[in-house]
Amino acid sequence: MPAPNHPLPHLATLANGLRVSLLHAPHLKRCAAALRVAAGSHDVPQAWPGMAHFLEHLLFLGTERFPGEQGLMAYVRGQGGQLNASTGERATEFFFELPASAFAGGLERLCDMLAQPRLDLAEQRREREVVHAEFIAWSRDSAAQRRFALFDGLSAAHPLRAFHAGNRYSLNLPNTAFQQALRQFHQDYYQAGQMTLSLAGPQPQAELQALAEGYGAMLAPGEHLDQQLPPPLLTSQPATYQQLAAQRLDLLFSLEQLPAGAASALDFLCTWLQSAQPGGLLAKLQQRQLARSLKAETLYEFGGQALLHLELGLTSSDATAAPQIRELLNDWLAFFSAQAQWPELREEYALLQQRRLQAGTALELARWGSRPSAAGLDEQGLAALKCLLGQLLPQPVDKFQGDWQLPAANPFLRSNVEAPRAGLIRGQTSAHRGLRTFAQDRSRSRRANPALEFSQALPVDVTQGSLTLRWRLAEPAPKALHRRLRHSLEPLRNDARQAGVELNFSLCGADWLLQLRGLHAPMPAVLQQALKCLEHPAQWFWQKSPEADQAPAMPIRQLLEAFGEQPRPGTQMALEPLGLQALWAGARWDGLALALPAAVQEALGRVLQQVPGTPDANLCHGPETLAGHHWQPLPGDSSEQALLLFCPTPSASLADEAAWRLLERICQTPFYQRLRVELQLGYAVFSAIGQRNGQSGLLMGVQSPNTPITEILEHLEECLQRVPEQLQSLDEHAWTAQREALAQGFQPQALPLEQAAELLWQAKLAGRPSDYLLQLQASIQGLTPAAVKQAAEQLRTATGGRQALANGPCPGSPWQVTE
Repeated sequence: MPAPNHPLPHLATLANGLRVSLLHAPHLKRCAAALRVAAGSHDVPQAWPGMAHFLEHLLFLGTERFPGEQGLMAYVRGQGGQLNASTGERATEFFFELPASAFAGGLERLCDMLAQPRLDLAEQRREREVVHAEFIAWSRDSAAQRRFALFDGLSAAHPLRAFHAGNRYSLNLPNTAFQQALRQFHQDYYQAGQMTLSLAGPQPQAELQALAEGYGAMLAPGEHLDQQLPPPLLTSQPATYQQLAAQRLDLLFSLEQLPAGAASALDFLCTWLQSAQPGGLLAKLQQRQLARSLKAETLYEFGGQALLHLELGLTSSDATAAPQIRELLNDWLAFFSAQAQWPELREEYALLQQRRLQAGTALELARWGSRPSAAGLDEQGLAALKCLLGQLLPQPVDKFQGDWQLPAANPFLRSNVEAPRAGLIRGQTSAHRGLRTFAQDRSRSRRANPALEFSQALPVDVTQGSLTLRWRLAEPAPKALHRRLRHSLEPLRNDARQAGVELNFSLCGADWLLQLRGLHAPMPAVLQQALKCLEHPAQWFWQKSPEADQAPAMPIRQLLEAFGEQPRPGTQMALEPLGLQALWAGARWDGLALALPAAVQEALGRVLQQVPGTPDANLCHGPETLAGHHWQPLPGDSSEQALLLFCPTPSASLADEAAWRLLERICQTPFYQRLRVELQLGYAVFSAIGQRNGQSGLLMGVQSPNTPITEILEHLEECLQRVPEQLQSLDEHAWTAQREALAQGFQPQALPLEQAAELLWQAKLAGRPSDYLLQLQASIQGLTPAAVKQAAEQLRTATGGRQALANGPCPGSPWQVTE
């Protein structure tokens, strides 16, 4: 059944020239804002590369009205929200997400920092070092450099070939001309005529409009400026080139003089180019064993120009693969171009766009609204599609070599949960048929699947829910089996994501986790297909094939992945179908479902009868505690140093968890200020509450291009030693405000589904009661200054121990190596 039409945003222009996009979405739990400035790295004077990125950094350093410790970054973190910013070629975007009660405060700070930056020279010097650290990391990151190298075939005059990141040498702060150019850039572009403010939230449109008008008026009035058009992407024909390295082929196509609607047309084309459906390009490449993967994306689009990129993972290093792929690509493009108006695909694409809006978070919707496009491929987009296809395939083809087919409709987009079966319950007669209560439905599901808990911790959501299944294997799995199973799920993951369901298959120690989160209607069908794929993979799964040519993630991300998954060594047992069946047969499983109505529970209950392994309602156990100082080295080939420090709570009590959460909230800003601003250790600096296997603790992370790991560790310990004195500096009002804001964030009806699902799964692993959220909220509200000070002392003295993950060796006593 197609997704219902999602309301499009209300668009308006304020008196000062600010364009606003307002999206009222009643199902959202939070609010978000995205402010897009029509100016980016290609708009700065050529003499000062990196100025746009540098200014983005400077704006977060605070204003006279809201200094750094009261500015947007500290405010959003203190309210349990999220924020970020990005500088692109021709636009810069600032965005955040907050609870509704704190949204106005965030908007006020956002508009103030863009309108009234201090641009203090001393602060510029400190922030330039952070930008320089980012530049060093970028220059050492193989994925980033490979991406930048994709532009090598372009004209040398095009700004895509130039350096725009900025570093210590390009940002000449003492130069008067630089300072004048910096202020002029801000004056020219950081005014209302160059900006679009997008708000998304559950508030009525009138309330969103009042917020936009009230705080948008803080921005200087102005008119929209035409940004200078760049020179041609390529100066010679053909307007395409390729890069071939190892088992990776990159094809790039430059497009010029595209009409309005090009962005939608490019997205439409990329959607079907990379489709894995039978009869498509990727299926043909896999069938002929030329490529195992295909990703299509627009690398650049501005002023009628676009750069289309096709990334192919090859199955071999055979030199003849590239020309064969080009031939098949041209043949597919000819087939695709010959379709008359693409009515079926346009209908399917409109459904995809509707699902994106229906399943999107507040932050995703706000960012989409800052650059709104058509809800499908309208007539304008259709004309642009024909134009770009004409450039991609300048010579018409009358006869196609392949037996091509247009992609079939995504079945999950039309999924509909069946109504509950009208069976009878003891004591009912046929006159009572269909009168089961919700409690009876839940009871029957529990009897049928005792290992799956249908939690009532969250109110039933009108659109979205969550399901987590866990398998505990009876014996270690062969090495790389989980990774290959996860890879085999990729086509299904893409279809599920299009339908509004996020599907993940991850590790948690020796356990395997399957998680579904998103819209109710497609979930049973997605789960059924996932179970089938995991238990009976396709035939190609058993063929020996090279690993995907993927650059490793940045070191801190690798550590975070290891922290969450805690992978353990596998066996050397051969990978074969009977062995996989034996693993599944010996596994025990349980699970947790959240925010699901009765009809969805009923439908999932039928699918869960197909879950491999044995249901086990007693699979959970309390968290394992490790006293002392444990160091887990995860060496890599990066020249950057990365360290995660996990400080577990002294006990598994809710009182300790509540105190640790309040400590993290109070100390987050001082921690960031010390390590990121004052010491300038690196750009990846954070602290948060971390949880794994039900154990809670304070998680601190740093990645640095220059500072040794031992020195990073010393700085982290120094921050922990300062926690008690930081508590002493809080007055009663500030302390109470922090406690109440933290407690309010755990109200079940206000928690975003993703956050709630992770919290409640960790609570299940820890053996928490079913009303964990309410008890945690009460524990936070019951905290006293004396109890929190005692917790700070326990944190300082490592009463709960310390656990470190690093890409460097153990520093010695008191640390002990843990493999």
